Amino acid sequence: MKKLMAVLLAAATLGFGFGARAEDKPADTAPAAAVVAPVTTAQGAAPAALPMATATPAAAAAPAAPVPNKGDTAWLIVATALVILMSIPGLALFYGGLVRSKNMLSVLMQVFVVFSLISVLWALYGYSVAFTEGNAFFGSLDKILLKGITPDSIAATFSKGVALPELIYVAFQGAFAAITCGLIVGAFAERVRFSAVLAFVVIWFTFSYLPMAHMVWYWAGPDGYTTADAADKLNATAGWLFQKGALDFAGGTVVHINAAMAGLVGAYVIGKRVGFGRDSMAPHSLTMTMIGASLLWFGWFGFNAGSALEANGAAALAFVNTWLATAAAALSWMSAEWALKGRPSMLGAASGAVAGLVAITPACGYVGVGGALVIGLLAGVVCLWGVNGLKKLLGADDSLDVFGVHGVGGILGSILTGVFAAPALGGTGIYDYVANKTAENYSIVDQVIVQATGVGVTVVLSGTVAFIAFKLVDAVIGLRVPEDEERQGLDITSHGESAYHY
Repeated sequence: MKKLMAVLLAAATLGFGFGARAEDKPADTAPAAAVVAPVTTAQGAAPAALPMATATPAAAAAPAAPVPNKGDTAWLIVATALVILMSIPGLALFYGGLVRSKNMLSVLMQVFVVFSLISVLWALYGYSVAFTEGNAFFGSLDKILLKGITPDSIAATFSKGVALPELIYVAFQGAFAAITCGLIVGAFAERVRFSAVLAFVVIWFTFSYLPMAHMVWYWAGPDGYTTADAADKLNATAGWLFQKGALDFAGGTVVHINAAMAGLVGAYVIGKRVGFGRDSMAPHSLTMTMIGASLLWFGWFGFNAGSALEANGAAALAFVNTWLATAAAALSWMSAEWALKGRPSMLGAASGAVAGLVAITPACGYVGVGGALVIGLLAGVVCLWGVNGLKKLLGADDSLDVFGVHGVGGILGSILTGVFAAPALGGTGIYDYVANKTAENYSIVDQVIVQATGVGVTVVLSGTVAFIAFKLVDAVIGLRVPEDEERQGLDITSHGESAYHY
């Protein structure tokens, strides 16, 4: 527990330190994204920060409401299905293969049911809290139970005059929320009560995921950005980190760092597995893990390219960057492991691929192909250290290396987004919706400070909410199964089933 408190204290110092630097700058040196919405494209309309909110009255002041494009709509339907594939079966099989055979079904069950639970909560109140206008940290309850959303309702995209059916935007964002909560369970697999998992994710989803999604991704849409005064008024209604100009194309902060920090706190609070450090806890099926990693890679194209919200050049850029960064990370992890241990492993290649996917997620729509390759190559090596050297330093039994891959990879990718988004390094820069062109004078230093602020806020918020949530659940339900049940395996003791019959 002393180690946990030390980690949280250090994270708080980091996060608030960065925040002070960003806020203390003179107004005239703030990044362009703090003044205008950060979006870019070679053709003039592409995203800069993943999803925005649905069109607001201010954004809908155009003479006629835009009509959704059938191609964009079809693409987002496909992208949403791909994100769902990432969770079930992708993440479930990836995690399932990494645990011991006696716990295979328990992990599959946790991912499957968490996905279902968060999907329902998303429609009940999650979408409304994350993607309606409220304050800088939370939306409102105006769309609770998706009130007022019909097949004719539209949501803004990153291009002026272009819209989507709001219902598919709801589903796309809901799939993001569901997989984020599913990622957490890998950190404390093989020893947690099933009921405790469900109770925890309800609390954490409500008080960590929803405010992070709102702070990073909520804005009024581009149509109202006609003058500097209008832009200032609309920016004032956006999420707090969006106002600061944070760039997160598809979830480096909202998804990966957010989930990883919750998982790390859970690993500390729940404690180490029985026999950790003495008994063999090797993955029981690398075949399943490889299949899961492959499904994750496949589905991630919907995750990243779908975040463009349109079938355009920005989606193509995110697609290619996701493809290449992942391949580069798989090769770099495998090569580094080969050099260190004398043999390349399937687990290393699969883990490297996931590390690359994580690291490129916040950057995929902003960086050029060269930047994506550098991010991927670095992610493989840095995350290999994350699951070995850093894990030993932290002293936590993070069962499936959630923090080492998603936390370290997410932090790396989020920071490097600020570097490689620079037009001078092949990036797209920041799009000025008032001038209708890419903003000039991109500052790498200023943007990296903003990116680091987002990282620090995510670490502190997620870690704090997770710690409180775990303690509450432990007091009411109990977090951990009895030792004899853990030794026997959670498949039988928690669910009365076995993955395999010999």
